Amino acid sequence: MAQVKIYYEPEMELLTVFWQAPRTNQICTELGNGIILIKDADNGEPIGIELLSYHPSDNRFDSVSIEMGQLVG
Repeated sequence: MAQVKIYYEPEMELLTVFWQAPRTNQICTELGNGIILIKDADNGEPIGIELLSYHPSDNRFDSVSIEMGQLVG
């Protein structure tokens, strides 16, 4: 089963989505509009994406419905 991990840091306005495990040797490429593509440095395979200046009503995800909760620890 595929697993997507989403990390939201509201104080930094940063949303990170990984569809593969993060790598110690990953590289990032800015695609424009505050969108960063995260790739495996060894084979160039995309493993995630970051959205800068993200807020829950961000229209860069207008075709994806995201509901976020907060962990209670």
